[in-house]
Amino acid sequence: MRKNGKTLYAGIALLALSTLLLKCKKQEESAQVQTPSAKEETTVNMAAAAITTFVHPGILNTQASLDQVAAEVNGGNDPVRLAAYNKVLDYINQNALPTKFFATVTVGSNGATTESKSQIRKDAILAYALALRWAKTGTITYAQQAIAILNGWSYTFKNYAVLSGSNPLQPSLEASWTTPSFVAAAEILRYYKAFGNASGWSDADINQFKTYIVLVKNNYINVTPEYNNNWNASAGYARMSIGIFLDDATAYQNGYNIIQSHLPIIIAPDGTIGEYCDRDDCVHYQYSLTAFAYAAELARIQGDNSLFTYNSNLLSKGYDYMQKAYNHQAGCDRCSSSSPVFPGTEVAYNYYKSANLKSLRELQDPLGWPNDRTFLGFTSYTHFNVAGL
Repeated sequence: MRKNGKTLYAGIALLALSTLLLKCKKQEESAQVQTPSAKEETTVNMAAAAITTFVHPGILNTQASLDQVAAEVNGGNDPVRLAAYNKVLDYINQNALPTKFFATVTVGSNGATTESKSQIRKDAILAYALALRWAKTGTITYAQQAIAILNGWSYTFKNYAVLSGSNPLQPSLEASWTTPSFVAAAEILRYYKAFGNASGWSDADINQFKTYIVLVKNNYINVTPEYNNNWNASAGYARMSIGIFLDDATAYQNGYNIIQSHLPIIIAPDGTIGEYCDRDDCVHYQYSLTAFAYAAELARIQGDNSLFTYNSNLLSKGYDYMQKAYNHQAGCDRCSSSSPVFPGTEVAYNYYKSANLKSLRELQDPLGWPNDRTFLGFTSYTHFNVAGL
């Protein structure tokens, strides 16, 4: 009996220890799921790559759309397209070519800025503007200037740093803003043929640019916090852009999943966007709308309209709410007729053709670039009544 009692006690102790170890293991696994890397892996496992072959160029523009807008301006009989193209020239003329690049880009939140932060934002859009100018003219100098900007940053950049007192995660947002503009320029330079001629961007330089965008994706964009606002919309758009350029279906699908999951979080079923009244400006909610519109356009170019049509055209309802904001009917008053209209509006209008979007785009027609250089612009040139996308 004594031996059996000892055996019984040993069995009970072993069972308790096994239960404790199993509980600890489950807690450890649960904690791991909260890390960015584990969240990334979960996303990959949940969503098999729906796209295996990408359309190039495919970052907002296509070969056909670039051909169309260039022909309309070069033909000399389309003053509307010419006025929009002049916004591209205005940006180039107002922003000098860079003479240096930064290994460390120091950023700050809530409008705090530095020389390196200002330059990388400026250069991202400048590279894109020059790529558009080359596509329109075929003048190789403009392609070379755009390539020099991409090469300068991709060979020089090492990391981000944060100003004292700023959000330590600010680099994830900055990378989500500048990277897609660089990638949009790179997509044109790598794949577009201007009057039958390639840009001359070398394979070695393209590979270095790939290394650069993988670095910012993995170290910054992929660790964007769950703020359920424009941060996440921007990160989703950035990851889709990077996935297209890299022919990386997993990166693209992960970005798509972020956009799809945050659309109904950021835009309520009636179109209300909480960011508008939560922030004391007419800008932050437009960051979300622009990122969503651009992401939807990336998917559409790849043959998928689902982000535009998601939840009964929820994105269009968000722009209806923007119209209310400009008409002082949104429950708070942050916008006026002179407030900036972000260029995603033109992209959304080209798809939905709604009266509200028409009136919004006409507030500042043609649309140029955001004053804070957070997103690429010139969409009145690249998208207004463009059928070739």
